[in-house]
Amino acid sequence: MKEKFIDREFTPRTLKIIRQADAITQDYEAQGYDLSVRQLFYQFVARNILANTQHNYNNLASVISDARMAGLISWGCIKDRNRITRTVSAFETTAHFLQAANETYRKNKWRNQANHIEVFVEKQALEGVLLPICERWEVPFTANKGYSSSSSMYERGKFIQSMRDVEGKTPHIIYLGDHDPSGIDMSRDVEKRLTLFSDGRINFHRIALNKEQIDTHNLPENPAKTTDSRAGDYIARFGTSSWELDALNPDTLHQIVTRAITALVDLPAWERDTRTETEEKNQLQDIIEELTQR
Repeated sequence: MKEKFIDREFTPRTLKIIRQADAITQDYEAQGYDLSVRQLFYQFVARNILANTQHNYNNLASVISDARMAGLISWGCIKDRNRITRTVSAFETTAHFLQAANETYRKNKWRNQANHIEVFVEKQALEGVLLPICERWEVPFTANKGYSSSSSMYERGKFIQSMRDVEGKTPHIIYLGDHDPSGIDMSRDVEKRLTLFSDGRINFHRIALNKEQIDTHNLPENPAKTTDSRAGDYIARFGTSSWELDALNPDTLHQIVTRAITALVDLPAWERDTRTETEEKNQLQDIIEELTQR
């Protein structure tokens, strides 16, 4: 929703940028995606509207902020996922509670699956694209925000261990990160620590960002950070350029993750449990309607 809080005049050149940003964000909002400012910036870069420089990114971020305040860009299509307000759920009646429970009820469809799948991403900024997919397939999702803490890795490792050793499932980790010195090393780090903390073998799949995707989608490059302690090994393998995961089109990211998950799912078993879930939700709805009629 667009909502105006200030009066602001923009130059014709800035207005053109604002209209382009509005068109891009509306397009993705219609598809069910919200973007971070960096993702929006990469859409400008991919369309050859802006060069991939820090100066241009900073300028665009400032323009977007002013345009939203002036009521020219929707507030709902750009998210800041680093700052989250938490609230407590409350209900007027038990019938309202049961209705909310029924709307969120999910049968454990992974109970009849041979695999256990988790999705990890280096950047929380991509949560708006990846979380809906993970929720659709009821897969645990972790946004690491760079190198993950030992506490987080330990907790996930122990859960993965219980899935493998107690539930008898084969663990698969789907990972996405930047193609730069630290981003490549983070894959190694996550795989190593999850293997250590789960006390056994895991199947690790780095599905993005990979060189083939960079070439296929002609992604904008950045210079590799030579101050990074891992730069030497990275440059020896890949050269002096690096690429950010955010540069991938959100719909492309959606397709990549969906393919990776569904390749590991027993779809007939999933569909059987989905039908049972629908039947159970209908039964609970009948009980709720009886309560509301009393």
